[in-house]
Amino acid sequence: MTNTKIIVATTEKIAGREVTEILGLVRGNTIRARHIGSDIGASLKSLVGGEIKGYVVAMTDAREEALSRMLDEASLLGADAVIGMRFTTSQIMTGAAEVLAYGTAVKLN
Repeated sequence: MTNTKIIVATTEKIAGREVTEILGLVRGNTIRARHIGSDIGASLKSLVGGEIKGYVVAMTDAREEALSRMLDEASLLGADAVIGMRFTTSQIMTGAAEVLAYGTAVKLN
């Protein structure tokens, strides 16, 4: 359902456009748990150093899901853009983290 025509910006303004209406806060989140296989791989990788690709993929997927859910909410409001967009992550319990995407849905000229 994600509307790919919605502009997403971390800034408070969109160059060349004027905000005509603030529709409100929009957000999307997901909670992901670690996979035991990833933990074993991470433990081994920590011995030699380097990127832990299983975790990179998991966090990338979580951010994309949170962003998609935020855009779905913005689309339901009829938004042209989401400004001031941010991601935040917090640990919910041992082995599980929430990724939250949030911003302000707006109409543009």
